[in-house]
Amino acid sequence: MTPRLRLIPPHVVTVGAVSFTVLAWASAFVSIRSAGAAYAPGALALGRLLTASLVLAVLLLIRREGLPARGAWRGIVVSGVVWFFGYTVMLNWGERLVDAGTASLLVNTGPILMALLAARLLGEGLPPRLLAGMGVSFVGAVVVGLSMSSSSGAEGSTSVLGVALCLLAAVAYATGVIAQKPALSFGTPLQITAYSCLVGTVVCLPFAGQLAAQVPRAPLSATLNMVYLGVVPTALAFTTWTYALARMPAGKLGATTYAVPAIVVLLSWALLGEVPAWLTLLGGALCLAGVAVSRRRPTAEPAPTAPGASPAAATPAPDPAPERRAGG
Repeated sequence: MTPRLRLIPPHVVTVGAVSFTVLAWASAFVSIRSAGAAYAPGALALGRLLTASLVLAVLLLIRREGLPARGAWRGIVVSGVVWFFGYTVMLNWGERLVDAGTASLLVNTGPILMALLAARLLGEGLPPRLLAGMGVSFVGAVVVGLSMSSSSGAEGSTSVLGVALCLLAAVAYATGVIAQKPALSFGTPLQITAYSCLVGTVVCLPFAGQLAAQVPRAPLSATLNMVYLGVVPTALAFTTWTYALARMPAGKLGATTYAVPAIVVLLSWALLGEVPAWLTLLGGALCLAGVAVSRRRPTAEPAPTAPGASPAAATPAPDPAPERRAGG
Protein backbone atom coordinates (compact mmCIF):
# COMPACT_ATOMS: atom_id res chain seq x y z
CA MET A 1 0.00 0.00 0.00
CA THR A 2 1.31 3.44 -0.91
CA PRO A 3 2.12 6.02 1.84
CA ARG A 4 -0.88 8.15 0.87
CA LEU A 5 -3.29 5.20 1.15
CA ARG A 6 -1.93 4.45 4.63
CA LEU A 7 -3.34 7.80 5.78
CA ILE A 8 -6.87 6.66 4.82
CA PRO A 9 -8.73 4.29 7.18
CA PRO A 10 -8.49 0.71 5.79
CA HIS A 11 -12.25 0.20 5.66
CA VAL A 12 -12.64 3.35 3.55
CA VAL A 13 -10.07 2.08 1.04
CA THR A 14 -11.83 -1.29 0.89
CA VAL A 15 -15.23 0.30 0.30
CA GLY A 16 -13.70 2.46 -2.42
CA ALA A 17 -12.16 -0.60 -4.09
CA VAL A 18 -15.49 -2.45 -4.02
CA SER A 19 -17.39 0.58 -5.38
CA PHE A 20 -14.95 1.05 -8.26
CA THR A 21 -15.14 -2.65 -9.14
CA VAL A 22 -18.93 -2.70 -9.21
CA LEU A 23 -19.11 0.44 -11.36
CA ALA A 24 -16.49 -0.85 -13.78
CA TRP A 25 -18.09 -4.28 -14.11
CA ALA A 26 -21.49 -2.68 -14.72
CA SER A 27 -20.03 -0.61 -17.55
CA ALA A 28 -18.58 -3.79 -19.07
CA PHE A 29 -22.06 -5.05 -19.99
CA VAL A 30 -22.58 -1.98 -22.19
CA SER A 31 -19.13 -2.27 -23.78
CA ILE A 32 -19.48 -5.99 -24.47
CA ARG A 33 -22.75 -5.38 -26.31
CA SER A 34 -21.06 -2.73 -28.44
CA ALA A 35 -17.81 -4.55 -29.20
CA GLY A 36 -19.54 -7.90 -29.60
CA ALA A 37 -21.25 -6.72 -32.77
CA ALA A 38 -17.87 -6.60 -34.53
CA TYR A 39 -15.78 -9.19 -32.69
CA ALA A 40 -16.41 -12.89 -32.16
CA PRO A 41 -16.52 -14.04 -28.51
CA GLY A 42 -13.04 -15.59 -28.51
CA ALA A 43 -11.43 -12.72 -30.39
CA LEU A 44 -13.02 -10.15 -28.08
CA ALA A 45 -11.83 -12.10 -25.04
CA LEU A 46 -8.26 -12.28 -26.36
CA GLY A 47 -8.16 -8.59 -27.23
CA ARG A 48 -9.49 -7.70 -23.79
CA LEU A 49 -7.04 -9.97 -21.96
CA LEU A 50 -4.05 -8.88 -24.06
CA THR A 51 -4.77 -5.25 -23.23
CA ALA A 52 -5.24 -6.05 -19.55
CA SER A 53 -2.02 -8.11 -19.41
CA LEU A 54 -0.04 -5.22 -20.87
CA VAL A 55 -1.43 -2.76 -18.30
CA LEU A 56 -0.87 -5.18 -15.43
CA ALA A 57 2.71 -5.91 -16.55
CA VAL A 58 3.45 -2.18 -16.46
CA LEU A 59 1.95 -1.93 -12.96
CA LEU A 60 4.08 -4.87 -11.80
CA LEU A 61 7.21 -3.12 -13.08
CA ILE A 62 6.25 0.17 -11.45
CA ARG A 63 5.51 -1.55 -8.14
CA ARG A 64 8.57 -3.80 -8.50
CA GLU A 65 6.58 -6.89 -7.66
CA GLY A 66 7.96 -10.16 -8.99
CA LEU A 67 6.57 -13.67 -8.86
CA PRO A 68 4.29 -14.65 -5.97
CA ALA A 69 5.17 -17.56 -3.69
CA ARG A 70 4.69 -21.13 -4.90
CA GLY A 71 1.59 -21.57 -2.78
CA ALA A 72 -0.30 -18.99 -4.86
CA TRP A 73 0.05 -20.72 -8.22
CA ARG A 74 -2.70 -23.28 -7.85
CA GLY A 75 -5.25 -20.53 -7.28
CA ILE A 76 -3.71 -18.39 -10.03
CA VAL A 77 -3.94 -21.15 -12.64
CA VAL A 78 -7.52 -22.12 -11.71
CA SER A 79 -8.62 -18.49 -11.65
CA GLY A 80 -6.87 -17.72 -14.94
CA VAL A 81 -8.35 -20.66 -16.82
CA VAL A 82 -11.84 -20.70 -15.30
CA TRP A 83 -12.53 -17.01 -14.59
CA PHE A 84 -10.39 -14.86 -16.87
CA PHE A 85 -10.67 -17.19 -19.86
CA GLY A 86 -13.82 -19.26 -19.34
CA TYR A 87 -16.07 -16.57 -17.89
CA THR A 88 -15.01 -13.95 -20.45
CA VAL A 89 -15.56 -16.15 -23.50
CA MET A 90 -18.87 -17.58 -22.25
CA LEU A 91 -20.25 -14.16 -21.32
CA ASN A 92 -19.24 -12.68 -24.69
CA TRP A 93 -20.94 -15.59 -26.45
CA GLY A 94 -23.97 -15.58 -24.20
CA GLU A 95 -24.65 -11.87 -24.73
CA ARG A 96 -24.89 -12.50 -28.47
CA LEU A 97 -27.77 -14.94 -27.90
CA VAL A 98 -29.78 -13.39 -25.05
CA ASP A 99 -30.73 -9.83 -24.18
CA ALA A 100 -28.76 -7.84 -21.64
CA GLY A 101 -31.45 -8.09 -18.97
CA THR A 102 -31.56 -11.87 -19.11
CA ALA A 103 -27.75 -12.11 -19.15
CA SER A 104 -27.50 -9.87 -16.10
CA LEU A 105 -30.10 -11.95 -14.26
CA LEU A 106 -28.37 -15.27 -15.01
CA VAL A 107 -24.87 -14.06 -14.19
CA ASN A 108 -26.17 -12.71 -10.88
CA THR A 109 -26.69 -16.26 -9.66
CA GLY A 110 -22.89 -16.17 -9.20
CA PRO A 111 -22.89 -14.51 -5.75
CA ILE A 112 -25.23 -17.20 -4.41
CA LEU A 113 -22.93 -19.94 -5.69
CA MET A 114 -19.96 -18.01 -4.32
CA ALA A 115 -21.42 -17.80 -0.81
CA LEU A 116 -22.29 -21.51 -0.81
CA LEU A 117 -18.83 -22.51 -2.09
CA ALA A 118 -17.15 -20.20 0.43
CA ALA A 119 -19.11 -21.80 3.25
CA ARG A 120 -18.30 -25.31 2.02
CA LEU A 121 -14.66 -24.90 0.95
CA LEU A 122 -13.35 -21.90 2.90
CA GLY A 123 -15.30 -22.37 6.12
CA GLU A 124 -17.00 -18.96 5.87
CA GLY A 125 -20.26 -18.47 7.71
CA LEU A 126 -23.67 -17.67 6.25
CA PRO A 127 -25.05 -15.06 8.65
CA PRO A 128 -28.79 -14.37 8.42
CA ARG A 129 -28.29 -10.76 7.28
CA LEU A 130 -26.13 -11.96 4.34
CA LEU A 131 -28.73 -14.51 3.27
CA ALA A 132 -31.52 -11.93 3.66
CA GLY A 133 -29.63 -9.33 1.65
CA MET A 134 -28.83 -11.83 -1.10
CA GLY A 135 -32.46 -12.84 -1.25
CA VAL A 136 -33.68 -9.24 -1.61
CA SER A 137 -31.04 -8.47 -4.24
CA PHE A 138 -31.80 -11.61 -6.22
CA VAL A 139 -35.47 -10.68 -6.35
CA GLY A 140 -34.38 -7.25 -7.60
CA ALA A 141 -32.17 -8.84 -10.27
CA VAL A 142 -35.11 -10.99 -11.40
CA VAL A 143 -37.32 -7.89 -11.67
CA VAL A 144 -34.65 -6.01 -13.66
CA GLY A 145 -34.09 -8.97 -15.96
CA LEU A 146 -37.80 -9.54 -16.60
CA SER A 147 -38.55 -5.86 -17.16
CA MET A 148 -35.63 -5.37 -19.56
CA SER A 149 -36.46 -8.60 -21.40
CA SER A 150 -40.10 -7.65 -21.88
CA SER A 151 -39.12 -4.24 -23.28
CA SER A 152 -36.45 -5.47 -25.70
CA GLY A 153 -38.83 -6.73 -28.38
CA ALA A 154 -37.64 -9.11 -31.07
CA GLU A 155 -34.00 -8.41 -30.31
CA GLY A 156 -34.49 -9.82 -26.85
CA SER A 157 -35.25 -13.37 -27.96
CA THR A 158 -33.75 -15.93 -25.62
CA SER A 159 -32.03 -19.14 -26.70
CA VAL A 160 -31.40 -22.23 -24.60
CA LEU A 161 -27.71 -22.09 -25.53
CA GLY A 162 -27.50 -18.44 -24.46
CA VAL A 163 -29.06 -19.22 -21.09
CA ALA A 164 -26.71 -22.17 -20.58
CA LEU A 165 -23.66 -20.04 -21.44
CA CYS A 166 -24.63 -17.31 -18.98
CA LEU A 167 -25.21 -19.87 -16.23
CA LEU A 168 -21.82 -21.44 -16.95
CA ALA A 169 -20.30 -17.96 -16.81
CA ALA A 170 -21.82 -17.50 -13.35
CA VAL A 171 -20.33 -20.82 -12.20
CA ALA A 172 -16.93 -19.81 -13.62
CA TYR A 173 -17.13 -16.45 -11.85
CA ALA A 174 -17.91 -18.03 -8.47
CA THR A 175 -15.25 -20.74 -8.89
CA GLY A 176 -12.58 -18.21 -9.86
CA VAL A 177 -13.22 -16.07 -6.79
CA ILE A 178 -13.08 -19.08 -4.45
CA ALA A 179 -9.79 -20.18 -6.08
CA GLN A 180 -8.29 -16.69 -5.64
CA LYS A 181 -9.11 -16.34 -1.94
CA PRO A 182 -6.47 -18.77 -0.54
CA ALA A 183 -3.91 -17.60 -3.11
CA LEU A 184 -3.99 -14.14 -1.51
CA SER A 185 -2.19 -15.59 1.52
CA PHE A 186 0.89 -16.02 -0.71
CA GLY A 187 0.90 -12.90 -2.89
CA THR A 188 -0.34 -9.36 -3.29
CA PRO A 189 -3.64 -8.52 -5.03
CA LEU A 190 -1.71 -7.10 -8.00
CA GLN A 191 0.38 -10.27 -8.35
CA ILE A 192 -2.62 -12.60 -8.15
CA THR A 193 -4.58 -10.53 -10.67
CA ALA A 194 -1.70 -10.02 -13.11
CA TYR A 195 -0.61 -13.64 -13.31
CA SER A 196 -4.19 -14.93 -13.41
CA CYS A 197 -4.83 -12.61 -16.35
CA LEU A 198 -1.64 -13.78 -18.04
CA VAL A 199 -2.71 -17.42 -17.67
CA GLY A 200 -6.09 -16.58 -19.17
CA THR A 201 -4.41 -14.77 -22.07
CA VAL A 202 -2.19 -17.76 -22.86
CA VAL A 203 -5.19 -20.11 -22.87
CA CYS A 204 -6.98 -17.66 -25.19
CA LEU A 205 -4.17 -17.56 -27.79
CA PRO A 206 -5.88 -20.01 -30.20
CA PHE A 207 -8.18 -17.08 -31.10
CA ALA A 208 -5.21 -14.94 -32.23
CA GLY A 209 -5.83 -15.54 -35.93
CA GLN A 210 -9.49 -14.61 -35.58
CA LEU A 211 -8.61 -11.41 -33.73
CA ALA A 212 -6.00 -10.42 -36.33
CA ALA A 213 -8.54 -10.91 -39.12
CA GLN A 214 -11.30 -8.91 -37.41
CA VAL A 215 -9.33 -5.88 -36.17
CA PRO A 216 -8.94 -4.27 -39.66
CA ARG A 217 -12.66 -4.69 -40.42
CA ALA A 218 -14.05 -3.61 -37.05
CA PRO A 219 -15.27 -0.03 -36.54
CA LEU A 220 -13.11 2.14 -34.32
CA SER A 221 -15.80 2.35 -31.65
CA ALA A 222 -15.83 -1.44 -31.25
CA THR A 223 -12.04 -1.60 -30.96
CA LEU A 224 -12.02 1.22 -28.41
CA ASN A 225 -14.64 -0.62 -26.38
CA MET A 226 -12.45 -3.73 -26.46
CA VAL A 227 -9.47 -1.72 -25.22
CA TYR A 228 -11.64 -0.15 -22.51
CA LEU A 229 -12.74 -3.62 -21.39
CA GLY A 230 -9.10 -4.59 -21.00
CA VAL A 231 -7.97 -1.49 -19.12
CA VAL A 232 -10.84 -0.64 -16.76
CA PRO A 233 -13.16 -3.62 -16.07
CA THR A 234 -10.27 -6.13 -16.26
CA ALA A 235 -6.83 -4.71 -15.34
CA LEU A 236 -7.99 -2.11 -12.82
CA ALA A 237 -11.29 -3.53 -11.56
CA PHE A 238 -10.02 -7.08 -11.11
CA THR A 239 -7.12 -5.67 -9.08
CA THR A 240 -9.40 -3.63 -6.82
CA TRP A 241 -11.68 -6.67 -6.48
CA THR A 242 -8.75 -8.85 -5.40
CA TYR A 243 -7.64 -6.13 -2.98
CA ALA A 244 -11.08 -6.22 -1.35
CA LEU A 245 -11.17 -10.03 -1.45
CA ALA A 246 -8.02 -10.11 0.70
CA ARG A 247 -9.89 -8.12 3.36
CA MET A 248 -13.46 -9.46 3.20
CA PRO A 249 -15.20 -12.86 3.23
CA ALA A 250 -15.80 -14.05 -0.35
CA GLY A 251 -19.55 -14.54 0.21
CA LYS A 252 -20.06 -11.06 1.62
CA LEU A 253 -17.99 -9.45 -1.13
CA GLY A 254 -19.89 -11.36 -3.80
CA ALA A 255 -23.19 -9.95 -2.51
CA THR A 256 -22.03 -6.42 -3.39
CA THR A 257 -22.11 -7.28 -7.10
CA TYR A 258 -25.90 -7.44 -6.92
CA ALA A 259 -25.68 -3.68 -7.37
CA VAL A 260 -24.47 -4.25 -10.95
CA PRO A 261 -27.94 -4.60 -12.58
CA ALA A 262 -29.12 -1.37 -10.96
CA ILE A 263 -26.04 0.49 -12.20
CA VAL A 264 -26.42 -0.99 -15.69
CA VAL A 265 -29.92 0.47 -15.79
CA LEU A 266 -28.62 3.92 -14.80
CA LEU A 267 -25.74 3.77 -17.30
CA SER A 268 -28.09 2.77 -20.11
CA TRP A 269 -30.33 5.66 -19.13
CA ALA A 270 -27.47 8.20 -19.05
CA LEU A 271 -25.31 6.98 -21.97
CA LEU A 272 -27.76 5.31 -24.35
CA GLY A 273 -30.86 7.40 -23.66
CA GLU A 274 -32.84 4.28 -22.73
CA VAL A 275 -35.46 5.46 -20.24
CA PRO A 276 -36.13 2.62 -17.78
CA ALA A 277 -39.64 1.50 -16.94
CA TRP A 278 -40.91 1.89 -13.39
CA LEU A 279 -40.58 -1.88 -12.88
CA THR A 280 -36.90 -1.67 -13.85
CA LEU A 281 -36.35 1.14 -11.36
CA LEU A 282 -38.10 -0.90 -8.66
CA GLY A 283 -35.84 -3.87 -9.38
CA GLY A 284 -32.76 -1.66 -9.24
CA ALA A 285 -33.85 -0.25 -5.90
CA LEU A 286 -34.30 -3.79 -4.54
CA CYS A 287 -30.79 -4.73 -5.75
CA LEU A 288 -29.26 -1.81 -3.88
CA ALA A 289 -31.39 -2.42 -0.78
CA GLY A 290 -30.23 -6.03 -0.65
CA VAL A 291 -26.58 -4.98 -0.84
CA ALA A 292 -27.18 -2.51 2.00
CA VAL A 293 -28.73 -5.26 4.14
CA SER A 294 -25.87 -7.70 3.47
CA ARG A 295 -23.26 -5.04 4.24
CA ARG A 296 -24.90 -3.90 7.50
CA ARG A 297 -22.85 -4.70 10.56
CA PRO A 298 -24.68 -6.19 13.55
CA THR A 299 -24.88 -4.04 16.65
CA ALA A 300 -22.22 -5.19 19.08
CA GLU A 301 -23.46 -5.84 22.58
CA PRO A 302 -21.03 -5.49 25.53
CA ALA A 303 -20.06 -8.79 27.10
CA PRO A 304 -21.52 -9.30 30.59
CA THR A 305 -19.04 -9.10 33.44
CA ALA A 306 -19.04 -11.09 36.64
CA PRO A 307 -20.25 -9.28 39.78
CA GLY A 308 -17.42 -7.30 41.31
CA ALA A 309 -15.12 -7.71 38.29
CA SER A 310 -13.46 -4.63 36.86
CA PRO A 311 -14.07 -3.62 33.21
CA ALA A 312 -10.42 -4.29 32.42
CA ALA A 313 -10.85 -7.90 33.49
CA ALA A 314 -13.53 -8.40 30.84
CA THR A 315 -11.31 -7.10 28.04
CA PRO A 316 -10.05 -10.02 25.89
CA ALA A 317 -6.32 -10.44 25.50
CA PRO A 318 -4.89 -9.48 22.11
CA ASP A 319 -4.45 -12.28 19.61
CA PRO A 320 -0.77 -13.22 19.66
CA ALA A 321 -0.90 -14.44 16.06
CA PRO A 322 -3.20 -12.21 14.00
CA GLU A 323 -4.20 -13.40 10.57
CA ARG A 324 -1.75 -12.42 7.86
CA ARG A 325 -3.15 -10.06 5.29
CA ALA A 326 -1.83 -10.16 1.75
CA GLY A 327 -0.92 -7.06 -0.16
CA GLY A 328 -1.08 -4.65 2.78
